[in-house]
Amino acid sequence: MPAGVSWPRYLRMLGASMLAMFAGAQAVHQYYLPDLSIPELPPKPGELKTELLGYKVREEATAALQQFKAEQKVD
Repeated sequence: MPAGVSWPRYLRMLGASMLAMFAGAQAVHQYYLPDLSIPELPPKPGELKTELLGYKVREEATAALQQFKAEQKVD
């Protein structure tokens, strides 16, 4: 007996929760109408709006700082 209930009751609750989950997912997809199309060519770096824009700037700043430190040690 899972969770201290009988098997029939457990299976009914499992079925009801799965039905509610699937119905909720369907309702959300009907309301928001997501774009499920897949492009033929993958986007180039920097074209996606979801990329972290500050990451590239921080990476360039780190490289410049390391180069500056290396120049200071040589002199």
